[in-house]
Amino acid sequence: MNLGGLIKAFDTVMALRDVARRMKGDPAPAAAESGLMQSPGGGIGSQVEARLTNVVMAALKEAFDRDHARLELERAQLDEQRRRAEEAMRQELRRQATDRELARLRLIAGTALIAWIASVSVFVARTAAMPVYARGIMAAGWLLLLAALAMAFTAQSRAGEEIAGGGDARAAARPGTTAVWLLTAGLALAAASLIF
Repeated sequence: MNLGGLIKAFDTVMALRDVARRMKGDPAPAAAESGLMQSPGGGIGSQVEARLTNVVMAALKEAFDRDHARLELERAQLDEQRRRAEEAMRQELRRQATDRELARLRLIAGTALIAWIASVSVFVARTAAMPVYARGIMAAGWLLLLAALAMAFTAQSRAGEEIAGGGDARAAARPGTTAVWLLTAGLALAAASLIF
């Protein structure tokens, strides 16, 4: 039962009460509506009126309680939807950060591999013209480039495990920073060996 229906029912009950008073010849309906109490021996009409008033008041209270419960349920559902949306947003941001980190690690690994292949090719082409210490510097550069490649691959696998475990992939990919420094040092040593 909705609130509009209850109000119409209350109006109908009040109209019936007024009709009953007029038929009974009660000259003071205004006094009763103004809040004056009738005597307890007022007759069957006042008892029916009191009961109808109690029924209408109980129905109104029930309707208000039902509306309050419905509003609380809707509020709880909205809170749950908001919480789910926030969690989905956090998951999406975590996924995007992980994708960026994995792309960076793949770029480091590819650069290290290409630099190592290029330095081996240069070494093979210039091996006769290189002094022994330049060969040693080139070998140290190779080791650093291969270490950078290994660190990049390790960081990628750790980031994948963190994603599967629901953790933060950036924390697992910290070896990627070390791989960048190893790559830079390896390239520097390979370039330095060519100068000599």
